[in-house]
Amino acid sequence: MRRSIWLGRLVYGTGLLAAGLVVATVLVILLNIAIGGARLMTWEFLSGVPEEGMTAGGIFPAIYGTFLLVVIMSIAGLPVGAITAVYLTEYARQESFMSRLIRFAVNTLAGVPAIVFGLFGLGFFVQFVGSGLDRATSGGEVLRWAQPNLLWASLTMALLTLPVVVISVEEAIRNVPRELREASLALGATRWQTIYRVVLPQSLSGILTGGILAVSRGAGEVAPILFTGAAYFLPHLPDSLASQFMELGYHIFIMATQSPDVEATKGLQYATTLVLLALTFTLNFSAIYIRYRMRRNAIR
Repeated sequence: MRRSIWLGRLVYGTGLLAAGLVVATVLVILLNIAIGGARLMTWEFLSGVPEEGMTAGGIFPAIYGTFLLVVIMSIAGLPVGAITAVYLTEYARQESFMSRLIRFAVNTLAGVPAIVFGLFGLGFFVQFVGSGLDRATSGGEVLRWAQPNLLWASLTMALLTLPVVVISVEEAIRNVPRELREASLALGATRWQTIYRVVLPQSLSGILTGGILAVSRGAGEVAPILFTGAAYFLPHLPDSLASQFMELGYHIFIMATQSPDVEATKGLQYATTLVLLALTFTLNFSAIYIRYRMRRNAIR
């Protein structure tokens, strides 16, 4: 009896220590970045452009490029992921070949390293689709789409975040009580009317949460855009889908590895990382807040 009590205390203490270690690690990282970057967090830094070989100036082109990347990625990826999840939960039989095939594809995509998505985007979007568009529009004489740009990078990121959208939306739809579907069908509604009027409104908070989480993951990824659109430095903002762009994560990578004076960029690296974390945390907290409000409204 005494041995069991001590064993229970040991397990409890070990678990508490592990949890404390995780929290302490996160706090140390956040404090280190906040202290290192806070002194440069000025309006001039947020609204200016890089100067003096990116050892001075601001990061507005990177913020603007990240914003465009996230918006286009969301427009391309969220509808496809949501429709796939609706098909899997409401139309496909769980043990059918098509259902298994789609789940295998989604699970495989979720396990593929991000750099592989970048290589795929380079080979498929840039060299195959882009070259085909240039041959179709100008006979291949004008190089417009067969080069890294904002559109190909956004589509590559949409593929990367697709499994997150499918899995989260599917989970949200499955949480809708079956009795609500059966009641709707019993009242004479069609399957599509039941999905549109009952299932989707009831699962909207989960759908939005999954979408925002996918966007926040995409905002922090660098590897897929290395080959498909991000630029080392641009003196102007992107003005079309065929333009290259600067991105916050890639900008940090460049300053840390390619700058002629890495030590001089250390403060800028901290400040840029702080902005990227703030952007990501804002999206995550937005998802939590939306879910909380919708659940509270549903209870009322």
